[in-house]
Amino acid sequence: MMQPEAREIFDVTIVGGGPAGLFGAFYAGLRQMKTKILDSLPELGGQLNALYPEKYVYDMPGHPKILARDLARDMITQAIQFNPAVCLDEKVLELAYELDGTIRLTTQRDTHYSRTLLLATGAGAFAPTKMDAPGLADFEGRGVYYFVKDKSFFAGKRLLIVGGGDSALDWAVNLEGIASHITLAHRRDTFRAHEESVDWLLNRSRVEVCLWNEIKSVTGDETLRTVTLLNNKTKEETTLEVDAVLLNLGFKADIGPIRDWGVELHGSKKIVVNETMQTNLPGVYAIGDITHHTAKIDLIATGVGEAAIAVNFAKSALDPGAKLFVHSSNMTL
Repeated sequence: MMQPEAREIFDVTIVGGGPAGLFGAFYAGLRQMKTKILDSLPELGGQLNALYPEKYVYDMPGHPKILARDLARDMITQAIQFNPAVCLDEKVLELAYELDGTIRLTTQRDTHYSRTLLLATGAGAFAPTKMDAPGLADFEGRGVYYFVKDKSFFAGKRLLIVGGGDSALDWAVNLEGIASHITLAHRRDTFRAHEESVDWLLNRSRVEVCLWNEIKSVTGDETLRTVTLLNNKTKEETTLEVDAVLLNLGFKADIGPIRDWGVELHGSKKIVVNETMQTNLPGVYAIGDITHHTAKIDLIATGVGEAAIAVNFAKSALDPGAKLFVHSSNMTL
């Protein structure tokens, strides 16, 4: 009679292969924890690779600026040096506990078992906020874009960027000198971006800024040809000849099945954690953009710090005799 195959149990399973999850995997390796990474995307790197690989990241320690894809590459190299198991294209659907306290995770492909769990899913699944104006949907993918995968695509093009947040201004910075001309349209006269970016845009860039303006319509034939802007204060219309429109209106995030797992939520999108990054569920920690605590700031730099905190306390929970904190400078790598 055949015996059932023994289940493989990991010390920590990290759900999410973005920057916070990758650093968590690295730190778990430092602590000699048997580690697995699960990610719903087909590659590691999270938003760095999936949403803005060609954009510069300015707030990562040790890098005055670095392309998101290069930061992802380096963080992946760092994360896998201790050989964690990596399972891609797997979305975690259910969380449950075995009788012995082991955490059971069910994906659309497999079942995974772990002694502790680290949720590093970012803000969840992203979809761009879309604008409803005549012609926009017709030209999506052939003149109207919500993502930039390759900056060289905009080389020599007359580009209209729409938005007033960090993404809109970051792309203006990144694409100046690549596009032949950039116009930035914003529906008000105040920006939701870093002060340095706003100062650059208004005082040092060659970007043409159209405040109080929104897209009224777009026209073209096989490709986009013109955009009509409407000044929402004066009601004056302006028609621009453009080759491309980049819409940076934000994203709608959905944490998906996580809301059904019993974790305490702040609102509908954030997981409440304590000072050790632990949730209300036994053995379940959360880090990065998905978390809420009193000092929360959504930055890559703070997310990787939270990863180190969570992993250290998870290690201590599994092995109370282990030293709580280990510095990488003390390790032989």
